[in-house]
Parts: sequence; structure tokens; C-alpha cells
Amino acid sequence: MIGVFDSGLGGLTVVRALMESLPDYDIIYFGDTARTPYGTKSSETVIRYALQNTDFLINNGANIIVIACNTASSVATPEVTGKYDIPFFEVITPAVDHSLETTKTNNIGVIGTRATINSGVYERKIKKKRPDAKVYSKPCPLLVPLVEEGWMKKPETKMIIKKYLHPLKVSQVDTLILGCTHYPLLKEAIQSKIGKKVNIIDSALTVAGRVKTYIEANPDIDNLLTKHGKTEFYVSDITQQFKETASTILKRKIHLKQVKI
Repeated sequence: MIGVFDSGLGGLTVVRALMESLPDYDIIYFGDTARTPYGTKSSETVIRYALQNTDFLINNGANIIVIACNTASSVATPEVTGKYDIPFFEVITPAVDHSLETTKTNNIGVIGTRATINSGVYERKIKKKRPDAKVYSKPCPLLVPLVEEGWMKKPETKMIIKKYLHPLKVSQVDTLILGCTHYPLLKEAIQSKIGKKVNIIDSALTVAGRVKTYIEANPDIDNLLTKHGKTEFYVSDITQQFKETASTILKRKIHLKQVKI
């Protein structure tokens, strides 16, 4: 199975992308809804959560792990990849690569949680591959709770997005990385406020593409993966709002199972 974990709802955008690109493959998802958001937590705490989440997925049949959380990807990737001998995919590197393929001016914007932005991981990865690039980063701490609350279409959310994006618009970025897997659920509003000429990089789509390419190139791993078109959804806390928003994201009703991690 392909295992995916996130702090809450955002990772479902990765699940959606995987279901579209690899429709026959079984997926197991864990959303750590009881401990969301990760973006406000210390690195030590996020690492501990990431290791626990990975243990759960592997113990339930995952042969590949997708860290569908930018915060966990930015601070916990070395720890989880060092502990387990299976393929891991984080959402940051594919988005960085796609942004460098897309930009024409080398002015790249990044929005994410405080933890992701403060880690500087996007700027380091971009600068390593293209030293002359200019990276403009902006933490947007209110966006995750707004998505978790189902406020994607509210005027208050659009107003907050406009305020967050203003300095990036002034900096004339031509490419904007959505450095949080919750943010694709706000893509329409973000595109509207940043401008139609700015290319939006959706980390959910880029990591799903990376997983598909890897599986196609590694038949030995492909043979380990079950293919019944089945997806299992686990969360650490079930709320009615999560059920409703999750069904909206995946465009179907889903059965959630609650587990303690």
C-alpha cells in the first residue's frame, strides 16, 4: 500500500492526486487531527509525531510513505528516512524542482506555516540548485485553521489571503509555491489575489507525479504494492467538520476510522 500522513485535512489533496494518477493502487491515509496544526509546534514535537505516524502506516501495510505535510517534511525527513528502510517521498523537493522549471524571472514566492517558513528549507533547496534565484517567503499561519474549519469560500478568508500575499505581489514573483498541502484547497482565491500571470505550484500534484514516476521505474517496489483501488482513512480525532470537508475534497463520502497514536 501507499501510506500517506498529514497533520489533518491537507494531506487529502495528496490522496486525491494519487488516486487520479494511480487509480488502481491501494492507499492508507492517516490524518493527525487530534494534534493539528503541526506548523505551530517545535521541531522536536513534529519529529516525534512523524515517527509515530510512520510506525502506524507501516504496521498497517504501507510499503511506501508520503509525508504529505510541509512542516513534517521540512523538519522530520532526515529522522524518518534514517530509521526505516522503505521509499519515502516528501512534498518539498518536487515542488522546488517544478518551480525552477516554471519560473522565467527567478523570482519565486513561497507561502507556508511558520514552522516551514522558519526552517528556510525552500530557500536552501532553491538556492542550492539556482544560486541567482530570489526567494520571497511568507508565513500564513491563519490559513490552515480556516481550511480545517471549512471556510474556503468565506470573504474573511479571501481578505486574509490578500493581506498575506501583498508583499509577494510587490516583489513581483512569477511563481508561487503552495508550501502547505492545505493550500490547494484555497488555490482559486490565491490565484485571484496574486494575479493570473503568476504560476501556482501545487505540492500535492508534484509529489503524486514523483511517486508515479518512481513506481514505474522500480518494478520490484511496484510488485509489493496492492492494487484493488481501495483507500483507507484513519484519523486521531473525528469531527463532523472534518467529515464534511474531507468528502468535499475527495468528491465522495468516506468512512473514517479513529485510532490512538
